[in-house]
Amino acid sequence: MEERQLVRLAQEGSPAAFEELVTKYQSKVYSMALSFTRNREAADDLAQEVFLKAYLALPRFHGRSEFGTWLYRISINHIKDYLRKKGRAKEVSLEDVHEVSFSDKERTEKAEQEREAENRRHILREFVQGLPEKYRVILTLRDIQGLAYEQISQVLHLSPGTVDSRLHRARRMLRKKLVPHLIGERGANEL
Repeated sequence: MEERQLVRLAQEGSPAAFEELVTKYQSKVYSMALSFTRNREAADDLAQEVFLKAYLALPRFHGRSEFGTWLYRISINHIKDYLRKKGRAKEVSLEDVHEVSFSDKERTEKAEQEREAENRRHILREFVQGLPEKYRVILTLRDIQGLAYEQISQVLHLSPGTVDSRLHRARRMLRKKLVPHLIGERGANEL
């Protein structure tokens, strides 16, 4: 089937048509993300997010350019946003650090901090997975995937008010689960 027909069918709500477009472009989008990030997991996540953004924006695609060009623009913008946010977080790759000498004590402290951070991420993932599905999905889309309320509303076919109230409840439920754990781990004064 011709690409223009697939786009039209996808805009009319055909999941099969959009899936065919994804199949056609997924390796290109993934390769582009990988070339920017040099991280397979990040590239995979970015590719999925690009297709989600494309799906949400499909009604606004008017065919003034080829679908591939339009998707490429979405990909570039999304990857740039990711890299900009990553840059603000001041993450430094070990490959970017030249001839920095750490004492044994500093190395031990750094390793311990990394283990603690990974442990906290693991616990957080477990608690998020323990939430009821309607709250877990909203929390994941907003706080992990970074989608706007309007996008979540469109994806889940909910009103923005429902998205807001469910997100509030999800965060409250998560906080309620985490607080006893954090108090036990570090003490109440670090909350």
